[in-house]
Amino acid sequence: MMTDPIADMLTRIRNAQMARHNQVVMPVSKMKLEIARILAEEGFIRGYDVRGKAPHAKLRIFLRYEGDRRRPVIAGLERVSKPGRRVYSAKDEIPWVRSGLGVAILSTSKGVMTGRDARRAGVGGEVICYVW
Repeated sequence: MMTDPIADMLTRIRNAQMARHNQVVMPVSKMKLEIARILAEEGFIRGYDVRGKAPHAKLRIFLRYEGDRRRPVIAGLERVSKPGRRVYSAKDEIPWVRSGLGVAILSTSKGVMTGRDARRAGVGGEVICYVW
């Protein structure tokens, strides 16, 4: 049994990029879909789709690389809020990731969004992860 599916998702992406895979497949959930949506909107991945029907549906993420040497676009992924220690941030304390070069992904009362969007909306929430 898996206790932290979000950490598993981030680890699968990290491992697939180290092996220079074009895509990575994992079990789907609403939170993973929202994280994949944000990664696609911010340009960290080429896209994503869902294969199959519930309860055995799979999320497929298409990874992005740059240049001839296929350098991964995602330089780092860090899980912040964990099942054993939740991390929350008020609207005026939302962290900047790598001085604005990265993205903080938050779960707010208005849905899952980036730190930038949460600041604009004036909401805080649980800091899920950092991506840069």
